[in-house]
Amino acid sequence: MRRRTFFAALPAAAFAGQALAQSQILTGPNPNRKRPDVHGGDRVDGATFASRSAAWGIHGAAATAHPLATQAAIAVLKKGGSAADAAVAANAMLGLCEPIACGIGGDAYVLLWDPKTRKVVGLNGSGRSPKGLSLETVRGRAKDGKIPSYGAISVSVPGAVDAWRALHERYGKLKWAELFEPAIATAQEGHPITQNVAFYLAGSHRRFTNPASSIEEVENFKTVWAPNGKTPAEGEIFRNPALARTYRLIAQGGGRAFYEGEIAETIEAYFKRIGGWMTKADLAAHRSVWTTVHTTGYRGVDVHALGDNTQGLATLQMLNILEQFDVAGMGFQSAQAIHHAVEAKRLAYEDRARFYADQDFYKSPIEWLISKDYAKERAKLIRPDKIWTPSYPGTAPSKGDTTYFTTADKDGMMVSIIQSNYRGMGSGLMADGLGFMFQDRGELFALTDGHPNVYAPGKRPFQTIIPGFATRQGEPWLSFGVMGGDMQPQGQTQIISNMVDFGLGVQEAGDAPRWHHGGSPEPTGIAAEDVAALDLESGVPAATRKALEAIGWTLKTDAGGYGGYQAIERWPGRYAAATEMRKDGVALGY
Repeated sequence: MRRRTFFAALPAAAFAGQALAQSQILTGPNPNRKRPDVHGGDRVDGATFASRSAAWGIHGAAATAHPLATQAAIAVLKKGGSAADAAVAANAMLGLCEPIACGIGGDAYVLLWDPKTRKVVGLNGSGRSPKGLSLETVRGRAKDGKIPSYGAISVSVPGAVDAWRALHERYGKLKWAELFEPAIATAQEGHPITQNVAFYLAGSHRRFTNPASSIEEVENFKTVWAPNGKTPAEGEIFRNPALARTYRLIAQGGGRAFYEGEIAETIEAYFKRIGGWMTKADLAAHRSVWTTVHTTGYRGVDVHALGDNTQGLATLQMLNILEQFDVAGMGFQSAQAIHHAVEAKRLAYEDRARFYADQDFYKSPIEWLISKDYAKERAKLIRPDKIWTPSYPGTAPSKGDTTYFTTADKDGMMVSIIQSNYRGMGSGLMADGLGFMFQDRGELFALTDGHPNVYAPGKRPFQTIIPGFATRQGEPWLSFGVMGGDMQPQGQTQIISNMVDFGLGVQEAGDAPRWHHGGSPEPTGIAAEDVAALDLESGVPAATRKALEAIGWTLKTDAGGYGGYQAIERWPGRYAAATEMRKDGVALGY
């Protein structure tokens, strides 16, 4: 069925109430002027809930969460750079313009279509815990059995810059220093703060300056982001000359300049001053790893994911389980489609909590977890009329905020990359004069003896960030991702289902209302709680909500908890790029 025909055939109730969550009219840069009775305008073509059409191009494309980052990527592509070059340039700009989600103090993962080898390759750019930080010390700093969200105890080695280096060394075309020119110039000249960034900056300021956060040092944060006692509002010009200088050092010294030399010395001196554990030796030991890509088929599409210490396998597990059901026959945004998808999530996330960890320390039964036979077993637990309980992981055989962006070039290379400081801006800690914040990924370790993800010195914590990629009949099809902590596999599964099961276009698939379920056990050892609670965006039809409540779900709307989506779809001789209407992003093709 053609997509236009599909939408015409749907019952009118399927689109009832499909307005944007938090519909509002702005009079000046004030996001609090909400008008819940006013909805978006009407489109003459496409899905009624779509915010825009896809951006098309024949030479290349980019989709990021900030307009300046997308422009930087397109500028690099127009200079003859590869999609890998464009991704590095975009990420450098995002670290400046979207610091509430990413930056060079965080980690990165990549899935990349290599047109020469005609394969999807994977890059793990995640860092390890400090070698001098013991499990005993971490347990001594724990609160309620958990590693604190902020402060030096949560900081692991930042892996993003070395991931850029690895990308550029293998796939770059332009000179390394050229990739930083847009971000350096913007950091020096300044740029207007976007709406989404302004909102989360203000929240970060409240958290970091709250004495209960127990952060060792916050003056550097205030100096950069709140010199007058408050963070910049939407539209205010922000400059970060300290980050511009750090970028210059990296541009001139190469990717390893972050891990060896002046920057590393400054980082070590800072953590020594505040009583932290990061050292030059920890930084110098870090290297990104080209790693295994895992794949499963879903109704004629091959979906690819990273394993290692990420949650990428959860997407494959969810799709394997959903494939056992006639999801298309259940209907778009129907109660049964959502119910079965949520139950598939809960099944996969039981295994996520039990088996996902750094493969250098624990060998997860990956092939079993993503096998079709195992999915068939787990699918039998799903009932159409009630919630699965009690929940539990499978029995193995005996043998965080984020930014996602994607680029594509004229040679057919497509880069799916995700980069994050984990929880919001990160740990709250910024080394003297460097202009960026360190991630708090260390929060995601478990503290229970024998747990695969238990803390250890020099170990990579469980990671939530996962890029997505899909191919069809051996050809690249979709470079995509949905950022946002545990929402990521849930969001990726919804995008694939929207496009494969329901025929939505690449932009419509991201604009469609989403669900989010949070009541599963965590790889940190935290048990499941409030398992019947289900977050739905306001666009989910009223009839669907009523039917879900009858099954037993307790419904709520958590504004801002449904992730952020970017994608590039490959068509013969052209690209279609899509961006997230819930964020500040832009998609462009040329």
